[in-house]
Amino acid sequence: MKIVTYNVNGLRQRVSQFGSLLKLLSSFDADIICIQETKLRRQELTADLAIADGYESFFSCTRTSDKGRTGYSGVATFCRVKSAFSSVEAALPIAAEEGFTGLLGCSRKDEAPSAVAEGLVEFSREELLKVDSEGRCIITDHGHFVLFNLYGPRAGDGDSERIQFKLNFFKILEKRWESLLCRGRRIFVVGDLNIAPSAIDCCEAGPDFEKNEFRTWFRSMLVESGGHFFDVFRAKNPNRREAFTCWPSNTGAEQFNYGTRIDHILCAGPCLHEEHDVEGHNLVTCHVKECAILTEYKRWKPGSATRWKGGWNIKLEGSDHAPVYTCLREIPDVSEHSTPSLAARYLPMVHGLQQTLVSVLMRRQATKQVKSDVVSSSFPDESIISGGCSHVKRSIANCDVNGTDISCRSLDQDSRNPILKVVGHSEDFKEEAACSTTIVFNEEYARPLPNKQTRKRARKSQQLSLRSFFQKSQNLDDGIENSTDDISTSQTGVLNSNNQSQEAPVMDDHRCGTMQNDTNGISSSQGQEEPDRPYSPTQNNTNGNASSQGQEEQDGSRYLEKQKKSDALLEWQRIQQLMQNSIPLCKGHREPCVSRVVKKPGPNFGHRFYVCARAEGPSSNPEANCGYFRWASTKSRPK
Repeated sequence: MKIVTYNVNGLRQRVSQFGSLLKLLSSFDADIICIQETKLRRQELTADLAIADGYESFFSCTRTSDKGRTGYSGVATFCRVKSAFSSVEAALPIAAEEGFTGLLGCSRKDEAPSAVAEGLVEFSREELLKVDSEGRCIITDHGHFVLFNLYGPRAGDGDSERIQFKLNFFKILEKRWESLLCRGRRIFVVGDLNIAPSAIDCCEAGPDFEKNEFRTWFRSMLVESGGHFFDVFRAKNPNRREAFTCWPSNTGAEQFNYGTRIDHILCAGPCLHEEHDVEGHNLVTCHVKECAILTEYKRWKPGSATRWKGGWNIKLEGSDHAPVYTCLREIPDVSEHSTPSLAARYLPMVHGLQQTLVSVLMRRQATKQVKSDVVSSSFPDESIISGGCSHVKRSIANCDVNGTDISCRSLDQDSRNPILKVVGHSEDFKEEAACSTTIVFNEEYARPLPNKQTRKRARKSQQLSLRSFFQKSQNLDDGIENSTDDISTSQTGVLNSNNQSQEAPVMDDHRCGTMQNDTNGISSSQGQEEPDRPYSPTQNNTNGNASSQGQEEQDGSRYLEKQKKSDALLEWQRIQQLMQNSIPLCKGHREPCVSRVVKKPGPNFGHRFYVCARAEGPSSNPEANCGYFRWASTKSRPK
């Protein structure tokens, strides 16, 4: 069995990089793949990010609404299986749990939902929910062992709130591990714990490096310090140096392998052999074949032409972490079981709301009934109309004409904008008039909603050419006259229709005639051309002087505009030259530095400084960053 842990730094980005989720997972050729920092919220889980053929997946997403924490973190475990049901494969978990406190959700039948996990009763419910609110853990029980997929919190120096959160996180987690070990369970812990335990796991660690409280806690958990856990990588590679799994993405540190080892695989508990109490028998010795770092997944490859010069000259694809894997041996099958209910295949936002075959057939039958009712109602057949219009109303109100279920409203419920319009030919809507009733579809409901391409084509068809703005419409006069005639005709139609109804008010004939005369007057006045005027030399000279004066003013404005652009260009070149002259040269390579701005909250926040432009690396390497630093100006220097 092969287990891989990988901080993907955004699952959506990695899926896009590999082309599909299946290609990403298949590249590891592993049975269990644990992913951290998915950066997905629960509502963002879709089939292309959660479902892959031949894999069962389990997700934990952030639930907090704290500023800067939404859409952050998140873990997922993918298990490669041949069958999701009635399987004996150890890779398919027999149970799964989101979080590690027991309050978020568990698929075990013998445990009550929303019950505090065993060994955590000493903590308040508020404390437990807080550490489980950021989607940092998913637990899968594989029968022979329990697998913890973790994304440990990061806490910067001076951030007391996050430091306390990280302390509580690992304190509660340790209690959960102790409870499982007391029950005789075997535990595997994989993931990005955000802790480099020893100086050998960090590039150029300082003298106080190992005094950090989190590193002290980590080492106390190991067998060498009297704890229960093995650091599987160090157990198989005890003296390997520069074995890093994470590199800062803003300093080009990958170019010189200047990083840390914070992605781990830990294990605790007895081996699977019957004589596991014999000296020398443990999980690592008996069942771990190998453990290594998959450096081929690094963004920067040795020998690459990509170089860091204050930034990569070519954008790098991939995560700032490298995967770590371990291969286990002699892991037998388990009893027959099926995929736990916590799997992504059962999430509504992933698989959608499935429709039964009966519902589809019922909708088709209703569609046929509606169409027959609509066609039949246009003929005066007593057998069809005998039930009145209520039958047509009821059928149309319950179904859409196209067979889609859109929960339509009946005519009685919404008479202002009905789906069907009933046009009567009598004063009172009586039973005798039902035979002459005509059913007309309201196009506002019947017309399908335009999609994105339709709207784009509509906008494109409405666009006018540049020439059309300078051409005078030849049919302008005709258009006005036609519009006038349309107005008159429509008004006449209104009068005629109003005369047939006794209840409707009648329009004043005088007002109507005045309106027609006014519109005809406008049409005739605009349609007449100006009469030719006699030639006048004085007028010709005046027009010529005005034309030449306007041309001179236009030429003058163009000259001034061109002069302004030229002056602005010279000024910008002068500023660039001053900026170039003000950029210092680093002392190690005598090369122009790059400017940075302090983004960390504190007294220096917002201050600009200059550093060496080369990639960060060991101080012993002359090609790496020389460590030059200088504040940009006296105003930027801290007091």
